[in-house]
Amino acid sequence: MTFSLFNLNLPGVLGDLVSGFINGVPNFISAIAIILIGLFVSKLVAKMVRKLLESLKVDALGEKLNEIDVVAKSNVEIKLSAFFSKIIYYVLVLFFLVMATDVLNMPAVSDLVASIFKFIPNVIAALLFLIIGLLIADFIRNVVLTACTSLGIPSAKLIAGFIFYFLLINVVISALGQAQINTEFLSQNISLVIGGGVLAFAIGYGFASKNVVANYLASFYSKDKIAIGDKITIENVTGTVDHIDKSSFVLKTDSSKIIFPLSKITSEKIEIHH
Repeated sequence: MTFSLFNLNLPGVLGDLVSGFINGVPNFISAIAIILIGLFVSKLVAKMVRKLLESLKVDALGEKLNEIDVVAKSNVEIKLSAFFSKIIYYVLVLFFLVMATDVLNMPAVSDLVASIFKFIPNVIAALLFLIIGLLIADFIRNVVLTACTSLGIPSAKLIAGFIFYFLLINVVISALGQAQINTEFLSQNISLVIGGGVLAFAIGYGFASKNVVANYLASFYSKDKIAIGDKITIENVTGTVDHIDKSSFVLKTDSSKIIFPLSKITSEKIEIHH
C-alpha cells in the first residue's frame, strides 16, 4: 500500500487549520487581555499593600531582624513591606495566569499553576512562623546572655549562642513542616546530633567550670560569714577584706592584695579577728 499526497484532501485540511486558528484567536486575545489586566492590577494592589505596611511601621520589625547576627552576617537586608508586597504581587499574577490558561483550554498548564497557587498560603504561613520564631530565639538569647553575665557565669556568650542556634534549628524544621515539607528524616537526625551536642557540652562545661560553680554557690551560702572591713586569717595569711564579688574576695595585707576564690570560705578554716 503506497501513500501519496494526492490521497490527502488538502483543501479540507487547510480549511480545518484556518477554522481552528480563527476560532482560537478570540480566546488567545482574551487570555492576553487577562494577563495584561492582571499585571496592572497585581502591580497596583502590591503598591497599595506596601504603602499600608509602611504606614503600620512593619519595617521596624524588619530592622530588628537585620540586627540579628545570622541575618547581619548573610548581608541580606530585610524590608518586610517590600517583601510581602512582592508576595502579594506574584500571588495575584498566578491567579490571573490560571484564568488565562482556563480561557485557552490548557488544563495541564492550568492545573500546574493552580497547584502552585494552592501551595502559596503554606509558604506564607511558614515565613511568618520563621520570622516570629527568629525574633523569639534572639530575645531568649539576649535574656540568657544578660542573666549569665549578671551572675558572673563564664562563657555567657557561648551559652547564649548555643541556645539561640538550638532554638533556630527547631524553628526552621517547624517552618518547613508548616510548608507541608516532610521533615521526619531531617528532624530525627538533627535531634540525635543536638542531643549528643547538648550532652557533650554539658559534660565539658561542667568539668571546665566546676570551680566557678563552687564559687557561685559559696556566694549564696557564705556571703554573710565575712564582710568588707573584717580582719581575717586564711591559709596563714592575715589581712583585711577589701572587696567581695560573686566569685572571689580580696584580702589586703600590709604589703599586697591577695585574691581568694569565694569557695575557700566553705572549704578552708577562717579566723575572724575582732
